[in-house]
Formats: sequence, structure tokens, C-alpha cells
Amino acid sequence: MSREKGKTQPLGRRAFLATAAALPSVVSAGPEFSQKTLQVWACGGLAEALIPANRRFREKTGIEIAFTGAFAAALGKSLQGSATTDVFAGRVLALAKKLRATGKMMYFKPLCFTRYVVVTPKGNPAHISDIRDLATPGVRVILAPDASPPGGEAVTGILKKAGIVDQAMKNTVIKGSCVQRTLEDLIAGKGDASVVEFRLTRMPSFQGKVDIIPIPESLFPPGPLTFTIGVMNSAPDKTLAGHFVEFIRSAEGQRFFEAAGFIPAESEEGARLVTKLGVKDV
Repeated sequence: MSREKGKTQPLGRRAFLATAAALPSVVSAGPEFSQKTLQVWACGGLAEALIPANRRFREKTGIEIAFTGAFAAALGKSLQGSATTDVFAGRVLALAKKLRATGKMMYFKPLCFTRYVVVTPKGNPAHISDIRDLATPGVRVILAPDASPPGGEAVTGILKKAGIVDQAMKNTVIKGSCVQRTLEDLIAGKGDASVVEFRLTRMPSFQGKVDIIPIPESLFPPGPLTFTIGVMNSAPDKTLAGHFVEFIRSAEGQRFFEAAGFIPAESEEGARLVTKLGVKDV
């Protein structure tokens, strides 16, 4: 982050990546903490970024990360009950606000954002150029409408906003419940197009195996776009939990989210989305 007249300025993409590569440790091995293991719960979709980020944090601090990645709503429900963790990185801003309002979470900060794209098999044999092409007769669509929320619901919402949900559903040759299986079927040539989160195309199993067509941001439902990270009031060592959150939000930590296909909150585009979507603690 650059500073001008005492104010924090968001980094542009090039500056962000350059800083991420050159920045010295923001969390030194020096501080003494009251525990040697930090418990981190997160939405399963964040695993591709958090697993290597957790490993780096351990290298820098010697602190082990006990990581649990699962369906965010299920974790949130547990945390609203008797379950506890030190740090929670969840999807959907309303969940973080609810945890704060009920006194379960000490504070939260913006972590990253997701976006949706149309994907086709490599070479785009059906010549898809726009999401509305999924409504063209003869185009074979593969979707996962029954995927855990917000997966299936978000894609259905995008199709509705585009005005093609009925036609696209008629063209759907495979209706599943797993977004990763959707990509597997698409790559295998069982369909011509699908709608998925961009982050999925960065997974090792899928990277470089599909063509990607942008979807206008105006079609995105705002709820599923936002990921936050916060310190829970149940954390025994809130200083340690806070150090972890700040590392994850540092240029070095955010690099893992960039690599995994997310839009880092601490970037120029992320700063725009923080303002647009109102991602702030309450």
C-alpha cells in the first residue's frame, strides 16, 4: 500500500504484484504468542488460496494453522451456536455482519471478491461470444443448479438478469450439483458452454483447459461476490489472530488470492468493489 499525505492509497495491478514480490515480512518470527496453533475456518472455495498462504504464515512465524474449509453457511451456523474458532473467512457479507451483531466476531475486514465467466471447451467449437448465446437453439449447456448455495443460485440469478434463464435451461444437457464436475464434463466435450466462477478456471485440474468469456458485472448478484476475514471473540490469543488477518491482507498474503483467481481486496479493483458493495465492519 502506498501512502500520500497520511492516507492509504490502493495499489494498481502492476504495483500490487511488484510489491507482493518484493515486500519484506509483515509478520516477523519475533513476537511471542500464547499459543502455537491458530484455528482458521473458511469457506471451502478459499482453500486454493488459503492453503499456500497458511503454509507461508507458518514459515514466517512458526505458528501451525489448523485449517477447516467447508460450506460457509454450515460453518456460520455452527459459529452462531456453540462452535468456536480463532479466525473465520466467510462468503456473503451478511454472514459476517450477523456474526458481529451477535457478538461472535470481534471484527472483520474485506478479503477478496469473486466473479463469474462463461467457459467453453478449448477452441470454443460452438463459437460462443456472449452469455446470451447460451439461449441459442442447439447450444449444449452444462450447469449445476443444485450446487450448494450460493453456487447454483448465483448462476441462475445471472441467467435471469441476462433474460435467458428459460431458454438456457431448455438447452441444458447436464444439470448437476457440483460445479467442479460441470467443468470436468465440459472439458470432456459433453457440452458447449457453462457459467462458473473464474477462480475455478485457475485450479490445477482445469487451468488452460477451457476458453473464458467475460460476463458483464451488471449481471452479477452482489451477495455471493464478497469474502471477508475476521477475528472471533472466542480466540484465546486475539493478537495472534489479528497478526494472521493482517498477513492475509498484506501484499504478500493477497498474492495467493490473485493467483487463485480472486480479486484481492487490497488492489485497485478490490478497493472499487469494497466501496461499491459496502464491505465495511459495523
